[in-house]
Amino acid sequence: MHRVASAGNTSGSVRPRKEKRLTYVLNDADGTKHCAGINCLAVLKSTVADGFDHLFTGSRDGTLKRWELTEDGSTCSTTFESHVDWVNDAVLVGGNTLVSCSSDTTVKVWNCLSEGTCTRTLRQHTDYVTCLAAADKNRNIVASGGLGGEVFIWDLETALAPQSKSSDPTEDDCSNGVNGSGSSLPVTSLRPINSSNNISLHTTQSQGYVPMAAKGHKESVYALAMNESGTLLVSGGTEKVVRVWDPRTGSKTMKLRGHTDNIRALLLDSSGRFCLSGSSDSMIRLWDLGQQRCMHSYAVHTDSVWALASTSTFSHVYSGGRDLSLYLTDLATRESVLLCTKEHPILQLALHDDGIWVAATDSSVHRWPAEGRNPQKVFQRGGSFLAGNLSFSRARVSLEGSTPVPVYKEPSFSIPGTAGIVQHEILNNRRHVLTKDTAGMVKLWEITRGVVIENYGQVSFEKKKEELFEMVSIPAWFSVDTRLGNLAVHLDTPQCFSAEMYSADLNISGKPEDDKVNLARETLKGLLGDWFPKRRQRFGSQASGNMEVQSGKDISSRSIALSRVEVDGNSENDSMVYPPFEFSLAAPPSIITEGSQGGPWRKKITDLDGTEDEKDFPWWVLDCVLNNRLPPRENTKCSFYLHPCEGSTIQILTQGKLSAPRILRIHKVVNYVVEKMVLDKPLDNLNSDGMFPGLAGGQLPHPVTGADGSLKSGVKPWQKLKPSIEILCNNQVLSPDMSLATVRTYIWKKPEDLVLNYRVVQGR
Repeated sequence: MHRVASAGNTSGSVRPRKEKRLTYVLNDADGTKHCAGINCLAVLKSTVADGFDHLFTGSRDGTLKRWELTEDGSTCSTTFESHVDWVNDAVLVGGNTLVSCSSDTTVKVWNCLSEGTCTRTLRQHTDYVTCLAAADKNRNIVASGGLGGEVFIWDLETALAPQSKSSDPTEDDCSNGVNGSGSSLPVTSLRPINSSNNISLHTTQSQGYVPMAAKGHKESVYALAMNESGTLLVSGGTEKVVRVWDPRTGSKTMKLRGHTDNIRALLLDSSGRFCLSGSSDSMIRLWDLGQQRCMHSYAVHTDSVWALASTSTFSHVYSGGRDLSLYLTDLATRESVLLCTKEHPILQLALHDDGIWVAATDSSVHRWPAEGRNPQKVFQRGGSFLAGNLSFSRARVSLEGSTPVPVYKEPSFSIPGTAGIVQHEILNNRRHVLTKDTAGMVKLWEITRGVVIENYGQVSFEKKKEELFEMVSIPAWFSVDTRLGNLAVHLDTPQCFSAEMYSADLNISGKPEDDKVNLARETLKGLLGDWFPKRRQRFGSQASGNMEVQSGKDISSRSIALSRVEVDGNSENDSMVYPPFEFSLAAPPSIITEGSQGGPWRKKITDLDGTEDEKDFPWWVLDCVLNNRLPPRENTKCSFYLHPCEGSTIQILTQGKLSAPRILRIHKVVNYVVEKMVLDKPLDNLNSDGMFPGLAGGQLPHPVTGADGSLKSGVKPWQKLKPSIEILCNNQVLSPDMSLATVRTYIWKKPEDLVLNYRVVQGR
């Protein structure tokens, strides 16, 4: 589990950012499948005759899914989307509540039979939340554990109760995935429980409630388990000990030693007397909590044990882990049998009737025969062995080549996922990203539309990257990561507004070809293209233009920032989305961002309802889209000198150093030289900073004057006028379509101001 920065300014961020970030995640065309490893499973049995059972899966792609199980197959009926990082665990509480936890430091509560409704986000953890435990017969109690040794015991009845009149009744209700909290502090409450020395009382500034933290772990917690009645809680992690708690008081009752490495999985029997633990030391241990001792050790695996599941009578245990193997062990006789082997490490197990669901680090879920109701049937097939009590015993057997043969070769049922992206490269044109997935497929994405424009198949990623190289220089206006299994594109202000292109280069019809198009602004308009009309429908003409996006507490700092913004005068203040920035609504991207209140959230762009404002979006996003304002940008100009080639007989007069937009093409420089030579334009065409109108690109005043007037005919002046002029840099003739930035990056290659030379081409 690797640490990554969250969507906003959270305590887990790797680096501080002055402004909130906006991220959009490009989803696969088949949104019903996971695209990253499955971290957790939960089975909901039907309570009516002939009803469907449901399987819930939580993935490293940041989503949970509900699968409707039938005899013929499975159907993804709902995707639960609100977490902004890996979903690490999920438990079912009662008949209709799903609780999940994530590396985004939150615990979320869902109506599990809804269309993905998140009813509450619980914010108390300060680091990744790794595990959950629930009491089957007590629908109120859920425990969560995470990095930093944090263990919290939640009373859902109190946590989900309506807030008092003094606070917003919809506070932190993320039914649409957006938290509406008035504070980034935790906003849920716990029912007060008897105090003890082991309970840490945290009172938030906004609510005054008393959440309970069971303190004792000095290091990270990776596993929790609770008995049916909720009277006993066990925890384990990097301290290599099993801690036992009374969740009603938060007090520690005992500490069990024996494992020599991290504890990764825990189980309690229904009564709470016996406990099973799985560890990275490859051992499974059975503890008698009444006698406070280890009864048995089982050396079954050759590597870390990451998942455990037991029969209802706690007589047999199913175990899986890093060695890719699923074993069944009789706890009384110590007899073990290898049920199956997989291609990926096993992360989670869930018994379902006579089968067992197996989740692994790939995006698929498989159900294997398990004889859960009568495990002895498996042993009757033969192939069993006696589990040793020393961890090296199984490892030695494996090295000697006497590895047991798996009982089952194929799963009885599979829910396939899609291949996750594991490698990417941003191309020089800063609009395309080359990716490679776990199936070896190499694809080319256009990130301003969120679509795959070319699928190259299973080819060499490095060779394809070389083939697609272009000698162009465009500022890095976005960054990309693939930790969720798909492309996540990050936009940070003001850097994201640094890249511009001419409308002609983007093939935008209906705009003058020299109009400059800001890539980030148009991308934001495309992302919010479905949101904007919904907002206009709700709020009328106030939805667009002159929207005040400042909040009270930030008004002073933002007023300073807004006093320096630039109004993008070249783009109309409208909601028109140009074709190069139209995102697919068949596979809409998801936005991950954070506003002034409530913390980070995630939602598909088609699920935005128009009510979102500065509490939900970064203020700079709304300022750009609604008010047509861009923040101050640096390095949008390029300074250079223009001299005749050595030995040339012609010379034009310039005022020393010249300045032009970085994206200006060399043919504009040719135009300037030609108009000085042929049209004999006076020198007062130059403005005070040495910038000449012929180089101003989209900033030219109308009507267009000088040699640029010939653009109206559709024939480029450098192709029409004589004499023919060549522009050189470092004695290399430049292509007329090169930009100044490209010349500086690939031809000039020096930190000093660019020097260009011109000459007449004879005989043309």
